[in-house]
Amino acid sequence: MLIGGSAGSFKLMFKVVQFLPADLNKSVIIVMHRKRNFASEIERLFARNSMMKLREIGDKDIIDKNTIYVAPANYHVLIEGTGHFALDVSDPVWFSKPSIDITFESAAEVFKNKCTAILLSGANQDGAAGLLKLRDAGSLTIAQDPDDAELPEMPREAINMKAADYVLNTIEIIELLRS
Repeated sequence: MLIGGSAGSFKLMFKVVQFLPADLNKSVIIVMHRKRNFASEIERLFARNSMMKLREIGDKDIIDKNTIYVAPANYHVLIEGTGHFALDVSDPVWFSKPSIDITFESAAEVFKNKCTAILLSGANQDGAAGLLKLRDAGSLTIAQDPDDAELPEMPREAINMKAADYVLNTIEIIELLRS
């Protein structure tokens, strides 16, 4: 499962992390835009409130089930066909590093139709093209309802590109993940 978000997505991501069961039998990859060179407590806060193991992604880490992975600041995260992560230091995409598009696009190449991707609130278009690539590969794609998002630009762009199979509000996203 892939979850991408930017400004305005933290509260919903936090709720998602709280509701995921320890025995989900999937890996969860969170890509959230983060400030450069800014110490963050996101991983600790998520880990204290999660039933699943949670860790920040490191270069060449193996992707394990029943683990939530959080993309680190200042790196793009790619998924390799070997089942590993790769960290990349290339230029920001949509002013962001990590870029949701880069992770989503690499996941589409590796996982094809075997994943679910959710794009949440944000103030730019990052994630929309990656969500479309995942949809075209056969993955289940979801965009947060722009009327429900604090900043609607990111999910709205995905909807405009026809990248989302479903457009769901916060309650619907949580209910989907519970089922």
